[in-house]
Amino acid sequence: MYKHILFPTDGSPASNAALHEAVNFAKEAGARITALHVIPEFHIFTYHPDMLEDTRGVYLKESERHSAAVLEDVAKVAREHNVPCDVVQRRSDQPYETIVAIAVDYGCDLIAMATHGYKGVRGVLLGSETHRVLLNTPVPVLVFRPRETAA
Repeated sequence: MYKHILFPTDGSPASNAALHEAVNFAKEAGARITALHVIPEFHIFTYHPDMLEDTRGVYLKESERHSAAVLEDVAKVAREHNVPCDVVQRRSDQPYETIVAIAVDYGCDLIAMATHGYKGVRGVLLGSETHRVLLNTPVPVLVFRPRETAA
C-alpha cells in the first residue's frame, strides 16, 4: 500500500520514539523512508553588526552538524531494520511548508511523524507543526502520539 514514507524529525524525544514505530511500519509495508530535518533560519538582533557574521557562521555550522546527527540516527535505525532510507536537510522558518513540499516533490505516499502531545494553553502557544501539516497536505499522515507514562 505505502511504498515511500516521509519521516520528518526534529530530533526530540517524541520524534525519536516515533522513529522506531515508523521504521517498523515501513518494514512491514515494504516501503522506503526519506528522513527530513528542517533547520530554522538564522535570526538575531544586535547593536554590534560585527558580531553577526561570526555568530551566523557558527549557527550555520552547528545547526547543520546537529541536523546531520539527527538524520544519521534515523538512517542507522533504518539500516538495522533493512529499510532503505534517504536523508534530506532543508532550512526554513515554516517546517510544515517544507514537510508538505518535500512529500509532494519526492512522491511520498505517506507522511509519518510525531506529535509532542501538548494540550491546552501550551499547545496553543507552542503551536503544532503536525497540526499544520495535517491541515495543508494532500498526502496521508500517520501521527505517532507520545505514550502515556504511569504516574
